[in-house]
Amino acid sequence: MVSHIRLKNDGCRNELARTQRALGRAERERERDHHRPLNIHPSVSAAAGIVVCSSDQSKDVRSGRSSIDSIPAGPAMIRLKQPLLLSAQSGNVASPLFATAAATSSQQRRASRAGGRVRTCRISCASTEEAIGVSTSVTTKDRNLTVTAIVTAQKPTSVYVSRGLDDLQDLFGKTLLLELVSSELDPRTGREREKVKGFAHMTLKDGTYEAKMSVPESFGPVGAVMVENEHHREMFIKNIKLITGGDESTAITFDVASWVHSKFDNPEPRVFFTIKSYLPSQTPRGIEALRKKELETLRGDGQGERKFHERIYDYDTYNDLGDPDKNIDHKRPVIGGKEHPYPRDAAPVAPKPSSTRRRRRGAHRSIDALYSDGIPLPVDGSTSFNIINDVIPRVVQMIEDTTDHVLRFEVPHMVERDRFSWFRDEEFARQTLAGLNPICIRLLTEFPIVSKLDPEVYGPPESALTKELLEKMMNGLMTVEEALEKKRLYMLDYHDVFLPYVHKVRELPDTTLYGSRTIFFLGNEGTLMPLAIELTRPQSPTKPQWKCAFTHGPDATESWLWKLAKAHVLTHDTGYHQLVSHWLRTHACVEPYIIATNRQLSRMHPVHRLLHPHFRYTMEINALAREALINADGIIEEAFWPGRYSIELCSVAYDATWQFNTEALPEDLISRGLAVRQDDGELELTIKDYPYGSDGLLIWNCIKQWASDYITFYYKSDEDVTGDQELQAWWEEVRTKGHADKKDEPWWPVCDSKDNLVQILSIIMWVTSGHHAAVNFGQYHFGGYFPNRPTVVRKNIRWRRTGTTR
Repeated sequence: MVSHIRLKNDGCRNELARTQRALGRAERERERDHHRPLNIHPSVSAAAGIVVCSSDQSKDVRSGRSSIDSIPAGPAMIRLKQPLLLSAQSGNVASPLFATAAATSSQQRRASRAGGRVRTCRISCASTEEAIGVSTSVTTKDRNLTVTAIVTAQKPTSVYVSRGLDDLQDLFGKTLLLELVSSELDPRTGREREKVKGFAHMTLKDGTYEAKMSVPESFGPVGAVMVENEHHREMFIKNIKLITGGDESTAITFDVASWVHSKFDNPEPRVFFTIKSYLPSQTPRGIEALRKKELETLRGDGQGERKFHERIYDYDTYNDLGDPDKNIDHKRPVIGGKEHPYPRDAAPVAPKPSSTRRRRRGAHRSIDALYSDGIPLPVDGSTSFNIINDVIPRVVQMIEDTTDHVLRFEVPHMVERDRFSWFRDEEFARQTLAGLNPICIRLLTEFPIVSKLDPEVYGPPESALTKELLEKMMNGLMTVEEALEKKRLYMLDYHDVFLPYVHKVRELPDTTLYGSRTIFFLGNEGTLMPLAIELTRPQSPTKPQWKCAFTHGPDATESWLWKLAKAHVLTHDTGYHQLVSHWLRTHACVEPYIIATNRQLSRMHPVHRLLHPHFRYTMEINALAREALINADGIIEEAFWPGRYSIELCSVAYDATWQFNTEALPEDLISRGLAVRQDDGELELTIKDYPYGSDGLLIWNCIKQWASDYITFYYKSDEDVTGDQELQAWWEEVRTKGHADKKDEPWWPVCDSKDNLVQILSIIMWVTSGHHAAVNFGQYHFGGYFPNRPTVVRKNIRWRRTGTTR
């Protein structure tokens, strides 16, 4: 470091020599004990004309307004040209290295506006300055700090050809090359500071590597760590800790949680930024270029063949669900585009042929045996038990006796409490509101009910649910008109969405389908009861349209026909729940948000860090779903009634029903007529006993308040939102690439204010938390007992007038 000192007589030179000797002695003492503050007595510093100040006066020193007269007695801080920040009031030598980078960044920006350099106070010998005009420079050596980097990684478990070479590399102490990147620019050159490098070697603790690095005190805050993996295989690194002087209290942690490619696959090192969040305009200048380069790497250039080690996020259509080259029956349409609109997914994954075969169980006794008798397993030691227990530990119970190994399914709680609750109308209505799919029921607002489908193709649009029938089932309590006005009639409508697929599904083996409508009545006590069910088969070239209304009648025949009609409705609801309410709305539609977040928002961006926990595992789950769940002959096609038309029907629902703005819980409730907004802005539920609405609004309000507080912390004005280039590119890409088939819809919110940004983020966080929880975590509770949530009906219902199936 250089401190400019003007000397004008020999006496001043002598004073300077004495001062240098005093500084040398203090420096040597500090080397022996770096926790001891460096104190310079005011008389010594004043005699040499060195400006010394307390931390409270540092601002004035930088601006050149301090004088020796203003220096207080006692411990002080020396100001040299480079900002060492060795405060006598803090013995922590590590503090300048890991100081808040934002303060350094703002100081540099003020300096750049003032001429590109941080101003330092001239150190002068004022008593003799006027006599002689001699000047000289004294160079003070920049001290180094010892920084220990501790890398926690996942121990490699696989054996590969070059594993022996990697083990030798570990023994020689060259497993990972670490490079520390300063947040500051070098004030002498205006460029990034030189990186501090060091090899991390394996320690005695498995999966832990350590490096010792000598870092100049003037290095500034560490803004990023770059990692080069010297192994021949990728390595999963959990975190990196930087510790100064062996003092654990100084440790800062870089939360890595990522695979790091081998340098033999790609010589470019991985970069991991500090956990502090920055808007693009506030990024410390020392890591601005790295931030931009990292995003360019994640976006890729869209050219060439994708390599295994690459981390490129890009968009594609669902073009990998079938494999017609292997089996022509696996041919499936491309989902995503004008013909079959759909949200985009990430890079395609080759489907794995499913070995699943459909099994049929004829009686309830066979179903009950799954929970009582169990399924015998082959005796092969403990392997079967370990695998099953690892995969599905929550839904099975293991029984082992002296001779048999048995897999027994755990009894769902709802069946354990009441074995025949699923048979009753009250439970049928209750689960429509508080069961596995509580987001499809809506208020009936128009009567008579009329289909919107083309009557030339599907037959007459009028419903079989007539005014006389509904009033009869309401026991004369009120007319249909009065019930509509009082918001007492509700409908579960799977008519128009399924009717175009009725004939297609009926061509599948052992499967049938109808379009259905179910009408519910809200009684005076505030509970729902089903009134009537309509089943419809559209016309065909050989048969006219067939439709029939079913009610809970007094005789045994009508009673059982009513139960069969409920079974058909439950099948429709189960299929729609799995394909639309769950898969489409909380998985497929979320994937574009994740891709855009990784492509356009740096990991340092506060919005990236806000959303990241809500996206955990979604990409992996979606990739696995494309391999084994929604693929050709996968679990959904094998187990649910839509069969090979499952994902195609999902596309139809996306095109007809999905809107980003109504994914917000309040707007969803209002659009379905389940809530009304009052004059004060609060929502009033039309059905008080509606847990998804009442409990969900509590969670929604918490999410929105958290998003609002978070955004207000980082964005001080609407201009900050519109001026955030990463944020604007992210939202533009969500709309125009992720949901390209709906990019021109008028309901997309504009990301031009803090309020709109809060709403956008609240919707995404709600869908991935509260909404997903409601349609996901009850699957075994409600669906574990097949009669309660059947996935397929194999026979047409018999019409009571003729005894024939329709």
